[in-house]
Amino acid sequence: MRKLVLLSSVLMLLNSVSSVAETIHFPEELVPLQVGDRLIEQSFFSRVDDVELAPGTYQLKMKYTDLYEQGYDDHQVVESEPFWVEVTVENGKDYDVVFNRASNAVAAQVFAESPQVSLKAKGSELAMPLSIVSYRAQPTSAQAVATAPVASSISKPATAVPVTLPAKVPGGQAGLKNMPNAAAMLEFWWQQASPEERRAFLQKVSN
Repeated sequence: MRKLVLLSSVLMLLNSVSSVAETIHFPEELVPLQVGDRLIEQSFFSRVDDVELAPGTYQLKMKYTDLYEQGYDDHQVVESEPFWVEVTVENGKDYDVVFNRASNAVAAQVFAESPQVSLKAKGSELAMPLSIVSYRAQPTSAQAVATAPVASSISKPATAVPVTLPAKVPGGQAGLKNMPNAAAMLEFWWQQASPEERRAFLQKVSN
C-alpha cells in the first residue's frame, strides 16, 4: 500500500513539474529577442526558436527577418525594427507564432514596416492576432515569473543549417522559387555574425 501511495505521489510530482512551463515556437523568420526584462541570446552557431513560459501574460520582443532570391545568384534581406507584442499563455497549451509570409521582397518590405503576427495554440485552427504594444516594466512579481527557461535549439555549424519548407507554400510551385537555398542562408547568417563569431566559425571549419 505504501509503495502504491509513493508511486502515485511521484507521478503527481512529475505531472506538476512538466506543466510548469508551456512552449511558444517561433518560425525562422521571426526571431525572439526578449521576454519582459530578460534578453534571449541568439548566436551565429545556434538560434532560439522555442521559449518556455509559465502560464501568465508576457510582453515579447521579436524581429522579422527574411531572405528572398533576386535572380539566379542574388538575394535580398528584409528586416523589421524590433517590436513588442503581448501574449497570454494558458496552462496545458503550447503555441506557435504564425504570420502570412510575403510572396516576394517588395511585399515583405511592406510587411516589415508594419508586422502582423498571431499566436496559435497547437491543435487549434484559430490564430489570435497579437497587437504591437509599447514596452512597459512589469511589477516585481511578474518579472519573477518571466524568468522561465528558454529552450535553445542544438548548436550547429552554419553550413548545416537546414531550410525547412512549409507544408503548404503560398502560390504553389511558384512560391517555392522564393524560398532561400543553403548557400544564401549561409551568406545571410555570415552577414549577421560578429567579427568574433566569424573568426570562431573559420577556425571551426578549418579544423
